[in-house]
Amino acid sequence: MEAKATTAAPRPVRLPGLWRMRLVATGLLLFWLVLAGRLVQLHSFSGKQLANLAERQRSLEEAVPARPGDILDRNGRVYATSVAVPSVYVVPNRMSESWAVAEQLAVALDLDPDRLYEQISLHSRHQFLWVKRRISPVEAARVRKLNLPETVWGFREEFRRYYPMGTLAAHVVGMRDIDGKGKGGVEEQYDALLRGVDGSRQLMRDARGRVIEVREQAAKPPKHGTSLQLTIDSRIQSQVELALDELALKFKPHSACAVVLDPKTSEVLALSSRPTFDPNQPAGVPDAAWKNTALCAIYEPGSTFKPFIVAFALQQGVIRADESFNCENGEYRMGRRLLHDHHPYGNLSVTDILVKSSNIGMAKIGLRLQNTGLYDAASVFGFGAVTGIDLPGELPGLLRPLAKWTSYSTGSIPMGQELSTTPLQIITAYGALSNGGQLISPHVVLRRDDHLLQDLDSSSAPRQELAGPVVSKVIQREPADWVRTEALTAVIERGTGKRARLAGYRVFGKTGTAQKLDPRGGGYSSRLHISSFVCGAPATDPRVLVIVSVDEPHGETTAATFGGTVAAPTAASILEKSLRLLEVPSDPTVTAGLDTELEVE
Repeated sequence: MEAKATTAAPRPVRLPGLWRMRLVATGLLLFWLVLAGRLVQLHSFSGKQLANLAERQRSLEEAVPARPGDILDRNGRVYATSVAVPSVYVVPNRMSESWAVAEQLAVALDLDPDRLYEQISLHSRHQFLWVKRRISPVEAARVRKLNLPETVWGFREEFRRYYPMGTLAAHVVGMRDIDGKGKGGVEEQYDALLRGVDGSRQLMRDARGRVIEVREQAAKPPKHGTSLQLTIDSRIQSQVELALDELALKFKPHSACAVVLDPKTSEVLALSSRPTFDPNQPAGVPDAAWKNTALCAIYEPGSTFKPFIVAFALQQGVIRADESFNCENGEYRMGRRLLHDHHPYGNLSVTDILVKSSNIGMAKIGLRLQNTGLYDAASVFGFGAVTGIDLPGELPGLLRPLAKWTSYSTGSIPMGQELSTTPLQIITAYGALSNGGQLISPHVVLRRDDHLLQDLDSSSAPRQELAGPVVSKVIQREPADWVRTEALTAVIERGTGKRARLAGYRVFGKTGTAQKLDPRGGGYSSRLHISSFVCGAPATDPRVLVIVSVDEPHGETTAATFGGTVAAPTAASILEKSLRLLEVPSDPTVTAGLDTELEVE
């Protein structure tokens, strides 16, 4: 049989890569679907958020600094003012060549290139870094000449504090640090009032970070600081500073200070402390120079304290102005304690107890008052508490609780021992003996001046008012006037304060030579003293009070370091110049008299 021929069915043709094309098409479809979904999500749910983010990236809020208020003396002379100056900054996160930028800026600004480069590297992700603040015009000109991209650096205007008087009244004025914060003096005490409140403005930038618009409608103007006028008279202040410099050169003390006070108002006309500093150049100032010794040097007042005990005893009626006390020829046993005077005195009147500065006479007055009366006397004149002066750092001294007093206290307190005071406390208390018996808190700010500056009455500004002085009636006029015009004028005329006599003015005053504790132990030192002197004039109607206090003066002999030798001549010189500058009428019948041997306190 013949075999039949058979034919196979044709196979389907498969195009190469078709599946790949389908896979790619599917992937593209999914990609566009995801992209479309994301666009919908961004538009519907995140559009506003992203718009805000883009706006923030384009905009920058820049602080507009407030100008600190000026500080003037009572006659309008400028002690502190502020001048607008440029400060240099960089934008680290926009730098591609940090070393080149650091090197050029460092050369222009007298900085260490390596250190500046290190700082930029440490802040490489930041948008702002200070390079040097408050630069000089010469430095600013050098920086402007640099070939640096505008997007990586810039100037910002700040206020530089300037003190035209230099060291004059430095402890009263104080200073402002690099951040504009008050340090010491009026600058610290009235920082909120002087500083003001910074404003702000909104800047718009392009993609390269360059400012293209300033949005004035979003600006918040600064509230400039308030100017203050001090009670300080720079003419008197200058004389005080010169006198203290001469004293320091002659006696080389550990420290010294002087205060000039108007007893009627307790306005501080001058205050100076040594060592001192220049607020324009605070770098390298020794720690001791920052200390305002008039407010925070604590010491036993010694004989300068005695008039307050006498005045209080007179008021309490335990002594009479015309009686005498037996001073036991210079040696008196008081319980277990043996007291001595510098000279063997017999009977002394109350006036002569102060004139001779008799410790025995004062101890016997202390026996009349007893510890309760002595404590009341010290308290009523403000000892053991701050005076309330409007300056920072004042210390209250030390007045121990009455319960801790002993029989020794009865003899020690009347001679100015067993309590500690500051020079400011002493002169403030003498003010009460000079103005009819009123204790008035001293102050250095006369008034605030808002008439050219914006007020600080907004809720964002710290509120700081000028409080008036605190006035307390502490003693009657009669005993205060008698102690001043009789006893304390006699101290000047024939006692320990003879070197303070002035032609044309009847002066009252009291010397003080307080022994310091011996650092080697064993009680009081025979060689280390606080020498002080308080005086005022005219005696019948005081216009000026002066205190000079000297810590550890050095002299050829121990007597050469006493208050009548060290402090009295300087205080008298300051007093005389102050009276002349204030044009206080003189009395031609009052003469300085002849120098005779000084009494020793």
